[in-house]
Order: sequence, then C-alpha cells, then structure tokens
Amino acid sequence: MDALTLVLLALVVATLLVLRWKRPVWYWLGFGSLVTLVRIAVTYRSVMEACGLTEQPSRWRVWLASAADRRPSPMVPKLRRVRITRCGLVLRVKMQPGQELLDFDAATERLRHAWRTHGVLVQALRPGWLEVRLIGYDVLRTVQMPRKLPSELLKVPVALRADGSPHVRDFRTSAHELVIGATESGKSVYLRGLVKGLAPQRVALVGIDCKWGVELAPFARRLSALACTPEEASQLLDVLVEEMTSRYELVRAAQHLAPDAPLDSITSDVWGLPEDIRPVPLVLVVDEIAELFLISSKADEKRRDHMVTQLIRLAQLGRAAAMYLEVCGQRFGSELGTGATALRAQLTGRVAHRVNDESSAKMALADVSPRAVSAATSIAPTRPGTAVVGLLTGGWARIRSPFVSLHEAVAACTTYAHLTPDIPALAAFRPYLQTAAVEVFEAA
Repeated sequence: MDALTLVLLALVVATLLVLRWKRPVWYWLGFGSLVTLVRIAVTYRSVMEACGLTEQPSRWRVWLASAADRRPSPMVPKLRRVRITRCGLVLRVKMQPGQELLDFDAATERLRHAWRTHGVLVQALRPGWLEVRLIGYDVLRTVQMPRKLPSELLKVPVALRADGSPHVRDFRTSAHELVIGATESGKSVYLRGLVKGLAPQRVALVGIDCKWGVELAPFARRLSALACTPEEASQLLDVLVEEMTSRYELVRAAQHLAPDAPLDSITSDVWGLPEDIRPVPLVLVVDEIAELFLISSKADEKRRDHMVTQLIRLAQLGRAAAMYLEVCGQRFGSELGTGATALRAQLTGRVAHRVNDESSAKMALADVSPRAVSAATSIAPTRPGTAVVGLLTGGWARIRSPFVSLHEAVAACTTYAHLTPDIPALAAFRPYLQTAAVEVFEAA
C-alpha cells in the first residue's frame, strides 16, 4: 500500500470521525446505517438465540427434521421489513407463537449491545407483530427539532424524544400535567418553551407563582391573570372555579334538550358549542406547587386546604370547560400534606427532570413504570433539559427540551400581547403592575 493510499484512507477516517461528532445525521445516513444493516443481516439469528428470543420448533418441523436425520433448530422471530430513518432503523418483526412484547422489552439492552446502537425501543403494532426501533446515535446530545411541527390549537412541541420524534404537549388529549425538576434541571426552560408555543394561540394564560412572581412576571403582557402570593392564589382559584361553573352553566343552557332538538346540537363540553359563544381555552400554570402547601400557622392550614380543594376541583372538572392545569415544582410528594396524592391522581401528564429525591420521581412516574423512575433518578446534571415523560400510549420515553432563553419567551409574549383574551372575571388579577417590570427587563 503506497503513501497516497494511506493518506486518502486517513482522510476518509478523519472525515467520518468529524461527521460522527459534528453531523451525526449525515454520518448515520451515509455510513452508520449501512454498517448496522450488514451487522443485523449477518448476526440476526445468533443474536435472537443469545437473547432468548426463540421458541421451540413446531411438531411438523420436528418431524421433517427427524425425517431428514437433522437436529431441529429453534424458531426465531421473522424480520419482515427494515426502514432507515434519520436517526436509526425501524425493524418490523413477526413474533413466533408463544412470544409476547415483554420478552423483547426485557431484551432491549442485550439487543443494543449486540448490534452496537445507542438505544432500542420496542412497540406493539398488532397481535403477533411488533416494531423494534434502533437508535443509531445520541439524538438528545444536541437537540434539533424537526422542521415540520404541528401548529394546531392547544398543541405545543416542547421537546425532542430519544427516538428523534417531537414530543407534543396536547392539552386536548392530556388536560393536566405535572412537571417536576430540581434547580438547574431544565424545568424552567421547559416552561418557557410551553409559554412561547402558547403565546401565538387564542388561549388565556393564567399564572400562579408564589415566588413573588419572579418566574412568570416576565410574561405579564400575555397573561390574563397572575397571583404572586398564597393569599392572591387563594382568591384567584376561587374566581377560576366560578368561571368553570359559569362555563358549565353555559353548556347546560345551550344543550337544547327539547324533543325536536337535532342530535348534533347536544354537547357535554364547551367544544361542542358554536364558535360565537364558545369560551376561550384557559391554561393555568402553577409554578412551585410546594409553596401552596406550606403552612406556618393554623390560619395558613385552613387556607391551604381550601386552595388544594379548589385545585382538585379544577383538575377533576376543568377539562370539559376547556380549563387546563400545568403544575410545576422542584419536588412533589405525599409529605406535602393533605390533598397532594388526590391532586396527582388527576394530573394525567407526567414529566420528571432530574430530581434531588427518589420520592418525587416515584410520585410522578411510579404508576407509569418502575424503569421510568430509575431512568429519572439517573439523569446526569450535565444534561439539563433531559427528562422522562409518561406516554399516553403507554410506557415512557426520554426527552430533552431545546434551550429557550427568557428573552425569547418574553419576546413572544410581547409580540402576541394583542391576543390576550379579555376575561371580565379575571380583570382584578390582570398583571398591569408587572408590565412596568417587563419594560425595565427588556431595556436591560
């Protein structure tokens, strides 16, 4: 081999290494996917046998093998189709009789090491068929959201999943959500991205921030109401419950339950009302939920119980009234006091960033999966924005939010301030005073 060939080979290797680090998508599509395909084609049967994903041969196979004086081989799952994506491979597999999804789910780590991929995800398609998704590289190392993202009402892409697909916060599907995370875990960035995504939509944003409003006050121009102390929060929650009650009365009045009423005019929520009378959707963001539970006197205990009761009422009944909760906090556990567990039970969505205690992760994800709790407690401090989320389709996934600065979120709120709905019941809580603080912030 001459010197020129060695130089060219070294350049090719260096180019591949640079692409792998700087442009992992290009590296994967141009080189990594082909290597992985060859590896799977060569080792598929041996890997299935080594991972215990085989079944005993059927009787007729045993009979044919004995007739041919051969030893019957175990039956492996049939690989029917392989599809290359920008972040991995998707294998469509037909299981053998006697196998189930849990068999493959338990073997994901062994498959990952055998085929030298970054991750393996398994999902059932229909009886007897499943999808094995191989992740070729660390998608969450540098978050790059896909170009085509949903832009429907109450749907906000807030993060990227480990399989390369966007994670969308869909309020219509999952009305209420619990978001926990320690300091510098990325919880505030997740919240900024959510506010930035909701700002251009015809949605009323309401905030409760008992840290004197330092987290939510910068978004004042886009907020219909803001409470900065437990006393204000108690009053605001009473008004929100009254607003919810009035929306239910509107639905009942518009049902037209006369004998000759057309069936399509009967509804049980505000989304079935005509657009001209339909109330605007309302999203209540509660920052640092633990502050609402803290008490220092008997009077505080009475107010706390009242606030928690109102929050639980909103969580139980708010969905039909198009009123949604986004509850955030550094920790969340039963030790917060009466009503914490009841409130958590109503919060369908669960997002757990890095936490300081295992009990918070269990409170958020224990009913999703024990493995999700383990994944949440193993998030490294060097990966802010990484979180574990419970999926509505079942199971869980790792996600990471793209970085959204406070200036970006404030700029979005300022640009779309004219879309802030005017809700008369919330006029007393409209953060006019905080607007001056926003102007000082922007000038700085």
